[in-house]
Amino acid sequence: MSVGLLAIVDDVLSAALKASAKTAGVVIDDAAVTPQYVQGLTPARELPVVGRIALGSLFNKFVIIIPLALLLSAFAPWVLPWLLLIGGTYLCFEGAEKVTEWFGHHYTTGDEPSADEGKLVFGAIRTDLILSTEIMLIALASLDPDLGTWLTLGALIVIGLGMTALVYGAVALLVKVDDIGLQMMKNPVRRTRRTGARIVLAMPTVFRVISVVGTVAMLWVGGHLVIANLAETFWHGPYDLLHVVEHAIEATGPVVTWIVDTAISAVFGLVLGLVVVAVVLGVGRLRRGAAH
Repeated sequence: MSVGLLAIVDDVLSAALKASAKTAGVVIDDAAVTPQYVQGLTPARELPVVGRIALGSLFNKFVIIIPLALLLSAFAPWVLPWLLLIGGTYLCFEGAEKVTEWFGHHYTTGDEPSADEGKLVFGAIRTDLILSTEIMLIALASLDPDLGTWLTLGALIVIGLGMTALVYGAVALLVKVDDIGLQMMKNPVRRTRRTGARIVLAMPTVFRVISVVGTVAMLWVGGHLVIANLAETFWHGPYDLLHVVEHAIEATGPVVTWIVDTAISAVFGLVLGLVVVAVVLGVGRLRRGAAH
């Protein structure tokens, strides 16, 4: 019996490892997007907030995404592209909103810190729901359909736990690097103190870069989701255009092709996101006007 159990565990881990490799790009995006949600918090609240977001991510994966994905893939697979289309559009909206904030447009008002923290956590979990959905659906599509329901479920659980630990472990380490630098500055060794000072001075720039990377990642992933799932639903135009461009430059190599694909997806996501931002702002103004 123990041999049979070990064989099952080996099958689950092998399937999870193979499927996880195909989700690497979205995992990197998830890790890049998340740190911006803890910017502006006091150091004492950074790890608790990351922990709350990680718990929310586990809830997203195990209570919402995995059961829903298994049910829909079995009984209504046609619904999945529509869900990803909606999720991708939301990511485009969030990314475009952040881009407009870079140019001085702000959409939130100052509240007390506790309210801000709650909104940050909710916003991060909401974004994680979309990114985690793509991670788990890519993983599900990559698993051998002959595995069976229980082995598939086991592999998805392993992937969900592993990806959550990887992303939020990296985020927790990243947001505490400045504290590590401060501790190094207290070291009696002069070289260590200098290294610590450099780390502390570099962190604001690091977080600005992460914020930009996270925003671009949202636009890229969102744009890619919309393009791919438009083709799965009712409009092949953007996907066919992207395929034509990829075919035209494929001789330049996979790296250049990937960069161009990413850039086109991000630009598409930005344009779509700006349209959604304009619609949301317009509806908001109409509702405020009607209220007065």
